[in-house]
Amino acid sequence: MATPFPFSAIVGQEEMKQAILIAAVDPQVGGVLVFGDRGTGKSTAVRALAGLLPKMRAVAGCRYGCDPEASALCDDCAKLGRSLRSTLLPVPVVDLPLGATEDRVVGALDLERALAQGVKAFEPGLLARAHRGFLYIDEVNLLEDHLVDLLIDVAASGENVVEREGLSVRHPARFVLVGSGNPEEGELRPQLLDRFGLSVEVKTPQELGARVEVVKRRDAFEREPAAFVERWRKDDERLRRRLVKARAALGAVDVDDAAHEQAARLCIALGTDGLRGELTLIRAARALAALNGRARVGDAELRAVAPSALRHRLRRDPLDDSGSSLRVERAIDEVFGVLRAA
Repeated sequence: MATPFPFSAIVGQEEMKQAILIAAVDPQVGGVLVFGDRGTGKSTAVRALAGLLPKMRAVAGCRYGCDPEASALCDDCAKLGRSLRSTLLPVPVVDLPLGATEDRVVGALDLERALAQGVKAFEPGLLARAHRGFLYIDEVNLLEDHLVDLLIDVAASGENVVEREGLSVRHPARFVLVGSGNPEEGELRPQLLDRFGLSVEVKTPQELGARVEVVKRRDAFEREPAAFVERWRKDDERLRRRLVKARAALGAVDVDDAAHEQAARLCIALGTDGLRGELTLIRAARALAALNGRARVGDAELRAVAPSALRHRLRRDPLDDSGSSLRVERAIDEVFGVLRAA
């Protein structure tokens, strides 16, 4: 397995790193979509997350990595009842290739066992491997429609159901969906776009020092990966401890009525459809507060996460040719600025 680039060594792209960390603190935020120029560290950041995450407790021997404390278990774990042994496993970060077949994604009949033993057995797919972890799709805007439909169903239900070739299998499949792509190569289907909690725009850095530092670090990593990772190990460990602490504190972070009203005002000002954006905004702000060691959500957290939580939920305005990011920034200044002045 290739050595992942240290998360702490990524230069710039602060909004992208913030969104990924928020999703790691609270998976209910709903995943991260990273769109932007080629070669801006999109896939590097996602794969770096694999080396950053603390291990998770799972049922020993379970093919799906079931949580022994969870109420929703796979059929095999449910049969064991209370006699569940647990172990620590790395949090999965699974790649879903564009050319993957449906059988590889959802799972299928284990042909080897069927031919050798004459029994029908299920071979888990990528969705099973990604349970309780992250499912990463590079060039997600080029994903085939039938796989998009499949992902939408599973993301909504948290469960993968396979009924084919005489098999009837149902297993939990809850994962954080992370997608990346270049908008010049095509747009994402609205149904899938709506499933991403946060949307991030990344651009090629224009500041001379940042560009030089990116190239120097990447070159050093490719020449001596082990030495480079060791150089950044303490920084990644500090970030890992911060993640663990934030997860533990998440439930205690207070979101008072004032924060809810601010979020509602912002969504009303932008004319977002439905309440999913508002809910994501609150969840992301709470996770950011936990990451920053704060006991309550304030204007600072709401302002920091609003662009990534709302920019992909705006209706197209034929009378306003400004980009979605600029529209969100204008609304933030209008809502928060007016309220501060009052």
